[in-house]
Amino acid sequence: MSDTTHTDQARQAALETGVPSEIAALIGKRQYPVTANFPVERAYGFNTLAATANGNPLYWDEGVAQALTGGPIAPPTTLSLWIRPHYWEPGAEGEQLALQVHFDLKAAFDLPEAVMTDNTLTFYDPVRPGDVISHAQVLKSVSGPKTTKLGSGRFWVIDLEYHNQNHDLVGIESYTGFGYRRDEAETAGSDS
Repeated sequence: MSDTTHTDQARQAALETGVPSEIAALIGKRQYPVTANFPVERAYGFNTLAATANGNPLYWDEGVAQALTGGPIAPPTTLSLWIRPHYWEPGAEGEQLALQVHFDLKAAFDLPEAVMTDNTLTFYDPVRPGDVISHAQVLKSVSGPKTTKLGSGRFWVIDLEYHNQNHDLVGIESYTGFGYRRDEAETAGSDS
């Protein structure tokens, strides 16, 4: 089945469960494209490796890296590091948010609380020192109303598609979020 068919089905399912048409229309659309304002640096990778006591010679030994991957690569788990906005940057207006689509959905559905219930990373071409990573956020689906132990709300899936400066796909990070409103009776009972 093609991506277009999946997108059409996800839009239709969203509409059938009461998702407003303007939100359903965003399913499958690339939003908030951003290009990192700094290149991938080995030092950031080394800091991550040291913090996790990861001694894999692929990252520490130039000869091993050359033999296995044609040269140094960044640890794959650092993928989102290369596009995370700093909380503050010169010239930026307001707070910088990494998953703006998530916050847009919380606002659109008036859901003050949210958690991420799943996160999956799929890796493609390796990220190398000097690469400049860009990404866009793609809303994949929005559920109908759901009630969990946390409260009532909706689930949504957002993909972050990462590319290097050559437009090669280097990874897709998929988040499942649950935006919700706590049950008023439960909230009132917890205040006492």
